[in-house]
Amino acid sequence: MKDKVMSIGIVSDLTGLTERQIRYYEEKQLVFPVRSKGGARKYSFDDVDRLKEIHDKLRDGFHTFELRKPGRLCGE
Repeated sequence: MKDKVMSIGIVSDLTGLTERQIRYYEEKQLVFPVRSKGGARKYSFDDVDRLKEIHDKLRDGFHTFELRKPGRLCGE
C-alpha cells in the first residue's frame, strides 16, 4: 500500500527500529516520508517493508551509500 498514513511511532512498532534509526535512514536518503501540515512524518506499508530491508542489509555489512544506488533495494 502506497498511501502514507502511519506515524513514525507506529512504524517503529511495526519494524522494531527506533525512531532515531528511522530518522537516520531518512537523513541518508534511503526512505522518503511525506510531511503533514504540522510537520509530522507519514509512512506507507511500502516504507515499512523498505525500512526492514534497509536494516537487514546494513546488518549484512552494506553501507548506506551503497543502498542509495539503484537496484540495491526491492521496488527499484
